[in-house]
Amino acid sequence: QVQLVESGGGLVQPGGSLKLSCAASGTIFSISVMGWYRQAPGKERELVASITNSGSTNYADFVKGRFTISRDSTKNTVALQMNSLEPEDTAVYYCNAALQIYRAGLYYIYWGQGTQVTVSS
Repeated sequence: QVQLVESGGGLVQPGGSLKLSCAASGTIFSISVMGWYRQAPGKERELVASITNSGSTNYADFVKGRFTISRDSTKNTVALQMNSLEPEDTAVYYCNAALQIYRAGLYYIYWGQGTQVTVSS
């Protein structure tokens, strides 16, 4: 009954910007952390950025200050603003959330279906 849906992916030129968004819906009691991962062909999935329900953020080193993660807890959404995009950023980007579906329940990890980001001239 929980679903994460990403949007905003597409084709951009090097140096361009793109904003990804993700909305969580369904039976949700509480969300602890939401974040973004990415995976390129032949590579393992890696963390891009994450944000807690208190607003604490964590960024991968390769972001180099180019990306900004934000969330709206009242709407259970998270966004990733990506600036100064490089060809190396090309990957499928996945939304991720650790959440409870009922009070005192375990936190489970949910994943979105992924959205393709291609940086090329």
